[in-house]
Amino acid sequence: MIATVLLSIGIVFLAELGDKSQLMALTFALRYRWWVVLGGIATASAAVHLISVGVGYFLGSALPTRAISLVAALTFLAVGLWTLREHFGADEEDPAPKSLRASTAPFLVVLSAFLLAELGDRTMFATAALATDYDWVGVWVGSTIGMVAADALAIGIGILVGKHLPERAIGIGSGLLFLYFGAATLLSTAAPALGGPSVAVLAIVAPALGGAVMLILRKLRPAAVPDRPEPAAATPDAVDI
Repeated sequence: MIATVLLSIGIVFLAELGDKSQLMALTFALRYRWWVVLGGIATASAAVHLISVGVGYFLGSALPTRAISLVAALTFLAVGLWTLREHFGADEEDPAPKSLRASTAPFLVVLSAFLLAELGDRTMFATAALATDYDWVGVWVGSTIGMVAADALAIGIGILVGKHLPERAIGIGSGLLFLYFGAATLLSTAAPALGGPSVAVLAIVAPALGGAVMLILRKLRPAAVPDRPEPAAATPDAVDI
């Protein structure tokens, strides 16, 4: 049991290094409190890996991974556009523009994003493969710990980086990253023959285009005219006699 847990931790931890889930964890850590992000990731990881060892091994080929990936891509694109709209629309002098932090439940955002991203991911199938030869409980516990540990590293980096960046810059950067995640997921799902390097390069078009559109819309938006104070009424003392 212990050996199975340790083996699963090592395999999943190494598989997650440099994966999109780490970048997502870093992005969320820039915007939300670290324990909320970690809790959402841990819950999503436990659910995904439970599916992997319980159902994925027997019905792995029947899981609609393509449809799940498309939904995940559209979700990332929608979150990215929403975030950019809010932060590009905020004025420079606004100390704290409205963001997802104030308008939605952060835990649910993190949980749903990681569930969609990890269903059908390579880590899920690696966990299912481990469950064929080892105790499924040990594989489930170990794979969950391995994923949470890998993403915790990214959360730590996000905390350190977030201390030195303004809120508006964090929001815009988060929006651009989500557009990149969405475009990369969409390309890899719709055109798997492209390969990883090609997808990584082509996906840059989405955040570049999204940022350019938001800048243009910001330039076209009419500037707010400050209210001029009304002139004070003349007092009897101010009237010349």
